[in-house]
Amino acid sequence: MKSKAQTQVVFVLTLALTDAVMAGLAFFLAYWMRQWIPWPDEAQGIRRFSDYTGIVLAHVVSILGVFAFSRLYRLARMPSRIDEFYSIFASTTVGTLMGVALASLLFKNSPLELDYSRGMIIYGWGLTIVFITVGRVVHAQIRARLRRQGWGRDRVLIVGTGDLGRMIFQKIQSNPGLGYEVAGFVAANGSSGVPLGAPVLGHAGDLSPIIDEYQVDEVIIALPEATHQEILMLISECERGKVIIKVFPDVFQIMASQMSIGDLGGLPLLTVRDIALRGWRRTAKRLVDVAGAACVMVLLAPLMMLMAVLIKLDSRGPVFYAQERMGLDARPFRMLKFRSMQQDAEVHGPGWTVEDDPRVTRLGRIIRRINVDELPQLINVLVGEMSLVGPRPERPVYVSRFRRSIPRYMDRHWEKAGMTGWAQVNGLRGDTSIVERTKYDLWYIENWSLLLDVKILLRTFFNLFGAPNAY
Repeated sequence: MKSKAQTQVVFVLTLALTDAVMAGLAFFLAYWMRQWIPWPDEAQGIRRFSDYTGIVLAHVVSILGVFAFSRLYRLARMPSRIDEFYSIFASTTVGTLMGVALASLLFKNSPLELDYSRGMIIYGWGLTIVFITVGRVVHAQIRARLRRQGWGRDRVLIVGTGDLGRMIFQKIQSNPGLGYEVAGFVAANGSSGVPLGAPVLGHAGDLSPIIDEYQVDEVIIALPEATHQEILMLISECERGKVIIKVFPDVFQIMASQMSIGDLGGLPLLTVRDIALRGWRRTAKRLVDVAGAACVMVLLAPLMMLMAVLIKLDSRGPVFYAQERMGLDARPFRMLKFRSMQQDAEVHGPGWTVEDDPRVTRLGRIIRRINVDELPQLINVLVGEMSLVGPRPERPVYVSRFRRSIPRYMDRHWEKAGMTGWAQVNGLRGDTSIVERTKYDLWYIENWSLLLDVKILLRTFFNLFGAPNAY
């Protein structure tokens, strides 16, 4: 088996070769498409493909150069396909323009000078984006399979046995394609529990000898609430072991660092980012919500009608269950769901759902597992009470409890509640830490964009069909 360094070199070289082959194939197909499709006008003066060799080489070299400059050959363990597609789109656009300029510069007044078709360049640009994206998806799947077999696998030590340490451990265990093997945990801040069956190898003061003894390659510090001094001390211990160090950030610090400098009549002021959705941003998000909810409701209308009939046949009671939740500006609203529990499930008051909850109906267990019970919330989206993407709403009784114990919890209500959110697509749903979910919700609010909403919706879709974290 190859060493980690050799494996990384092989992965990078084969990825660059894949990009080059895909870019060449894209241009080859663009050549034939230009002859088959009379757009923008009838093809005239098209020569043999071999005469376009110089242009193809300029195109491929420019694409590879721009990709390298854009750091697309720094391989992430589990890249976001959506983020990678954005980078491929932008880099291919720049690379195509550079290829045209390079061909014009190098082949001017030479035997290779050619009057190429604009349509061919346009087709080549679009096909290059598609082909390279597909090639990289296949290459990523091959890398993941090889890592599962032990190629380039790194031994990881997690510092911190709290909720965050457990979440990182679960993420690694559920994604063997990452190429990580958890050596164990190191306890810090007085915590010494044994999370999820993985061994606690010692305490933070013993970090350096633990790294040597267990041949650790990478250390992940999962202590978001630790002080700067504590983090620096841990990093110092890790540096003595010559390992890669990764620190899970304090999300509140990240948000607080986004400031701008302004003035008030000459008096300097620091302004934390204005995160409230106003003007065109609010309008754009609302248009996406209305269009998306309407389209999905039309497409899934037969399924929703079937669910309504089955619910009536399965148990007594109404089809919908309306539950009070807190939305924008902490205003209550009635959130709709397909009823998945018995009609008198909350006769003794609200309570968390537990595993094998006897209140859940036979059909309810199925529709909860596939998340069909959430579909009626599209109606809440259409009437403006919810958004497709945003923090998941909680019941008032829990909001009043969490607001007293979780910092900035009420800031989640600066945006409309969502059917899905940044916390949910990152695995924080159900019986998970409310504190961590709040941090993810606040990060989403402070970093909102339409592209981020699209990314969350796509990841939600693929998560539902068994491809979590792929996008």
